[in-house]
Amino acid sequence: MENEVKCEDIFYNCLYFASNKLNRLINKMADEEFSKIGLSTSYAFALMAIILEPGLSQNELSKKLNIKPSTTSRVIDKLESKGLATRKVKGKVSYLYPTEKGENLKEGIGECWQNLCSRYSKILGEKEGIELTAMVYNAANELENKFNE
Repeated sequence: MENEVKCEDIFYNCLYFASNKLNRLINKMADEEFSKIGLSTSYAFALMAIILEPGLSQNELSKKLNIKPSTTSRVIDKLESKGLATRKVKGKVSYLYPTEKGENLKEGIGECWQNLCSRYSKILGEKEGIELTAMVYNAANELENKFNE
């Protein structure tokens, strides 16, 4: 049959499928890189945000990482248990600070991040990797803005 539709035809034209496929592959690469410093990718991103903005509120961190507050609480609990960050509560708000041990991981996190970028840039091309990142980020922001109206 000439007009037979194949799965590949449907998946190729589906942003949901394509973005999930990309997400799984990038996550695998990121997990491999960040495991070198003993952190998952999400813990490394959270710690980097806390290092870059000491005193960041837990709510602000949730927004920056685009995760639920309950997930943020678990991430912070883990960072605290590893001695990488602390919470200071003022009223109903928790403010986050890196410990010295957490600060000492800043360079390692940066290296992992750079290694990740280098890995996918070798595959996609440096310019293409930068352009794809910008396109995906901008599309996500546009969808988020319209979705939240």
